[in-house]
Amino acid sequence: MNDEPEIARHTAAAPLAASADHQYHFRMEPTVPIEVTDYLSALSDGTLEQVLPVFKAIQRAMPDGYELGLHFGMPGWVVPLSTFPDTYNKKPLSFVSLAAGKRYNSIYLMGLYSDSRRDAEFRAAWAETGLSLDMGKSCLRYQRLVQLDLDLIELHIASLSVRSLIESYESAKA
Repeated sequence: MNDEPEIARHTAAAPLAASADHQYHFRMEPTVPIEVTDYLSALSDGTLEQVLPVFKAIQRAMPDGYELGLHFGMPGWVVPLSTFPDTYNKKPLSFVSLAAGKRYNSIYLMGLYSDSRRDAEFRAAWAETGLSLDMGKSCLRYQRLVQLDLDLIELHIASLSVRSLIESYESAKA
């Protein structure tokens, strides 16, 4: 990475700059809620180097209608309850989440969890990359960026509209 940090740290010497709507910004658009900024700012430099490019890739590929926030203790993009309130747990419908851990980092691709066809297509496309896939039902685990095909992840994310995720969710619970 370059010498200039990607995000400002929460220190007296380098506070994050607040916008008028009380959201804080990385050097990218759209805005990132303060709780997500706090989560990312708390990561060690080594972990941030592995997580921030993934965060940016997900943010870049995210279709309209999803909302970024801190959900279940990690940054996640969800279908807001104002769009789809009929979830089993009365919480927003999760689409993609990103978690930093001690031993590995995780990308939760919930759009694959409820759609076996998409899941099979994603896994087949991943196999063609030649990269090893460390993945459970929706949790793609990685330690280093070189273990990921970010283009494939972005393609999957960009291909699933809010309406498609809701239809997949409703089909799976039926």
